[in-house]
Amino acid sequence: MREKVQKKASSNTVYGLGIIGALVYYIGHATSFWMGLFGVVKAIFWPAFLVYELLKYLGAS
Repeated sequence: MREKVQKKASSNTVYGLGIIGALVYYIGHATSFWMGLFGVVKAIFWPAFLVYELLKYLGAS
């Protein structure tokens, strides 16, 4: 049988490392339990925040 090789798996690795880094940052800066919990949510959706802020900076309407 032929093995299936997953292509472009490096993007999953970068996203995973980004989530771990964001978790460390947001939980480390949390001042309460609820801010830490909110940090977990923000860590999962960090690419959306990044793209939003980039488009806002570039002046896209």
